[in-house]
Amino acid sequence: MSMVMDKVENPLRVKARVIAALVLRESRVTFGSVKMGYFWAIFEPVLGTALLTLIFSVVTRHPPIGTSFPLFFATGILTFQLYQKLSGSLMAVFDANRGLLAYPLVKETDVVLARFILIVMTYLFIYVIFFAGLMIVGEAGFPHRLDQVLFAIAAMALLGLGAGLTNAVICLLWPTWKRIEKIITRPLFFISGVFFIPDLFPPHIRYVLSWNPLLHAIDWVRVGYYSNYRSSTLDLGYLWFYIGVLLAVAFGAERLYRKHQK
Repeated sequence: MSMVMDKVENPLRVKARVIAALVLRESRVTFGSVKMGYFWAIFEPVLGTALLTLIFSVVTRHPPIGTSFPLFFATGILTFQLYQKLSGSLMAVFDANRGLLAYPLVKETDVVLARFILIVMTYLFIYVIFFAGLMIVGEAGFPHRLDQVLFAIAAMALLGLGAGLTNAVICLLWPTWKRIEKIITRPLFFISGVFFIPDLFPPHIRYVLSWNPLLHAIDWVRVGYYSNYRSSTLDLGYLWFYIGVLLAVAFGAERLYRKHQK
């Protein structure tokens, strides 16, 4: 009896192995087999963000909070880019892995989670490198509440996961959605708090902006990073409720689509 039990592998262990293998495959496909592939995948957004930071710091020398515009801008732009990368990349995850889905062990959620893990890990490296650079040049100190910063980044990552998976299912039903989604979400860059803090706006404008969950995630990063920043707009209850509903819709839609295909 024990020999039979030994032969039956733990399903969670099998699932973990499948996802780990998919993460390795994703890294090879995304970054190439050359050693410099992952290096450039990290330093390209770092250098791009540094260039944007330099340009905007010349135009706007005084940030709404703190004394360093590069720090203020980085807390917004990098957090927003994490969402943007996840929502855009996960949209095409099923088409990119269509061949793998023919294997019985590989499920749709496996390829989604593999790409999600790879992107989040990459952006964590980007965060560390960029903010370490700001600290070295004297433009930033260590985060006041590192735990809050990490929770906020996790919240933004989950928003990207929910949005990306929802987009992926819609694209399976309506491929044109990929083009339309880019047009619809373009204003998010300007209304998500990358350049501003919501408390500076009148109450009626702040109320409208507060419906955007990305605004809360970026504001949360700054609440955690700055010791002297307190936000009256940040609503963690709304943020986590939105994340829960979005993930339930995303995974529920994927499940329904999979059953319909069978």
